[in-house]
Amino acid sequence: MTEEGAKRWIQRLLDQEYAWIIEVGCLIGQIRLDRVDLRDRRASLAVGIEDAAALGKGLGTEAIALVLWYAFNVLKLHRISVRVVDYNLRAIRAYQKCGFTVEGREREAAFVDGVWHDDVMMSILDREFIKFQSGKR
Repeated sequence: MTEEGAKRWIQRLLDQEYAWIIEVGCLIGQIRLDRVDLRDRRASLAVGIEDAAALGKGLGTEAIALVLWYAFNVLKLHRISVRVVDYNLRAIRAYQKCGFTVEGREREAAFVDGVWHDDVMMSILDREFIKFQSGKR
């Protein structure tokens, strides 16, 4: 990524209230809570690891767990949802490692490289995160 590209990327994240950069010596991705609704106590989660060399090292899983802790303990949210394209098995496993449950599929919701793919809908509730956290110890 060029320096100018990195500055634009960071500025887009700064424009969002609940967005963080994932960095390990260099920028490798981003994570954010979207559509945060403090009245209904819910939000959706989006994660992107942009550096292919950083994949498979547990960094996404670690970032997800940190943001879930913040969402449930600081923001006092009740529910976090995520949508992930069905072929992204690495992401699905990372969400499951953090306690997310598959709720269903939205058939042919994503058109990627000329092919339709399902979106897998997943979520985690505050009480499930507490149970998940206590089971890790």
